[in-house]
Amino acid sequence: MQPAPAAAAGFTTSDGVRLAYTEAGSGDPTLIFVPGWTMPGSIWRPQLEHFARRFRVIAFDPRGQGDSEVPQGGYTPERRARDLAELIDAVRAQRPVIIGWSLAVLEALAYVKLHGDGRHAGLVLVDNSVGEEPPPSSKYDIVAALRRDREATVRGFVRSMFRTPQSDAYLEDLTRQALRTPLDQSIALLSWPWPRGEWRAALYATSRPVLYVVTPQFAAQAANVHRHRPDIAVEVFKDAGHALFVDRAERFNAVLERFLGRLAAAR
Repeated sequence: MQPAPAAAAGFTTSDGVRLAYTEAGSGDPTLIFVPGWTMPGSIWRPQLEHFARRFRVIAFDPRGQGDSEVPQGGYTPERRARDLAELIDAVRAQRPVIIGWSLAVLEALAYVKLHGDGRHAGLVLVDNSVGEEPPPSSKYDIVAALRRDREATVRGFVRSMFRTPQSDAYLEDLTRQALRTPLDQSIALLSWPWPRGEWRAALYATSRPVLYVVTPQFAAQAANVHRHRPDIAVEVFKDAGHALFVDRAERFNAVLERFLGRLAAAR
């Protein structure tokens, strides 16, 4: 049986911002997919198409991204975590699984720190630091690059996310959507004030099952996470780019399927 076509929807936050999401499928648990910096929720399309056959799936457009409203403010850990909490309430998701990629890894951990474990069933954290050792070693100053030439920097960032060939039309569409986030707001998202230890503490404080999926740049962090918390599942995608769930969609979907099976068995 094929799932119903994905439907666009939205809700208004407590600070009056209209946020969009796409919904498809049915079943328990609800899977909430949250994209990274300036990206639209539609980047999760390989997962929506796959998992909507068995689950209710929601791809979220955070504020300033995708089809959501672009307000002046609210680009902080506290507000983005509250947006996620209000999304969960708006869609009436009972104990969803939150799947966050890149910047949304930090947003998911901020959500856990500020809103606790009471409303979600598990976390999937995809390819970002979680505050564990060693810290990221990149010396590239993306904020300075954005200020020098925003369009070229965003275009280069989008193309750098993939190891497998993507069509020019696909890359241009992602670039266009990423540029929808204004310069100041995009920089605010890269300038969060919390120290690294806050993210690590939030990860180790959660009692919910966690899956940490990374590329080699975070493999050492993943090893330390698993050493400190053997119950946290880790997976390293050695042959994928930052958008590993697009580059290696079949493998990512299989890894997520196993994690969801683990959740079901624990009930």
